[in-house]
Amino acid sequence: MARIRSAKLPAEEVTEGSTLGSTADQAEEDHQPPTPSFDGKLTKFQYDSTSISSNNASSTAFSTQHSSKRTRRIPIVATDAPTSSPNPKKKRKSSRYAEPSKYAHLSPLTDILEPNLICVFVGTNPGVQTATAGHAYAHPSNHFWKLLHSSGLTDRRLKPEEDVTLPALYCMGNTNIVDRPSKDAAELSKEEMAAGTANLDTKFLKYKPEAVCIVGKGIWEAIWRYRYGRNPTKAEFKYGWQDEEHNMGQSEKEVRDGQEKVWKGSKVFVTTSTSGLAASLKPAEKEAIWKPFGEWVQKRRVEKGFMPRPVNQAQSDS
Repeated sequence: MARIRSAKLPAEEVTEGSTLGSTADQAEEDHQPPTPSFDGKLTKFQYDSTSISSNNASSTAFSTQHSSKRTRRIPIVATDAPTSSPNPKKKRKSSRYAEPSKYAHLSPLTDILEPNLICVFVGTNPGVQTATAGHAYAHPSNHFWKLLHSSGLTDRRLKPEEDVTLPALYCMGNTNIVDRPSKDAAELSKEEMAAGTANLDTKFLKYKPEAVCIVGKGIWEAIWRYRYGRNPTKAEFKYGWQDEEHNMGQSEKEVRDGQEKVWKGSKVFVTTSTSGLAASLKPAEKEAIWKPFGEWVQKRRVEKGFMPRPVNQAQSDS
């Protein structure tokens, strides 16, 4: 009897559960007439228990005939095992207090203030990128300038370098509770925040803005701690307009404003932080909190008869 030469299959083509088809099966498949429709073409890929049984029988016979030959074992690799992410997200390290000397190479921002403004915004302190740029809220992820526009406080979205135009174009100003730069508020001390509150009252008594907009809950909590020795309770804290007793820049002596009215201090509106890291509120929720303040400022511009002034070109480019 003539010996049957078996063809060796490449190892990478042998998979778990694969079968070897007989020569008769292959010949029958080669002479199968073409099918005219797309559904007919799919027939050969459908499950056929008769074909599988025939193939299994042929494979068993082939295996018995060559049982004396050494069997080549192919390792089976599990494909459904859970795999770990190759690039897991790194947790952002929380900041701790940093000495002022750490950022001594950076300059504080200059206050954008002048007498009798409609409002002044109060931020925490300059971030590193803001201090480097020399303009307020300069970090790309900060939403300050976007929220000013969407709330109607400005008629277009300003660039950070246009911060100096706020008084002339919109009767608004800007300052911070702490002057020195840092990476974030966690690098500041409570003592600095308390001292900053006293400085704010001095500034507002001098320039007498109608209102101050506190840009962030944390700033208002720091002011509250300075005044009352504790944080406000959940019932005491609220976004929006605060009661008159919380006005800033008040004086124990009787002081009059630019219209010769008794000065009772700047009324306070507390709004959300604009930092990109502050994600406790959704963008739509932040806009809803900012919107009433924008509407009030627009109304006051009309009532006051405010007209934008020409901006010094050198100043706007600085």
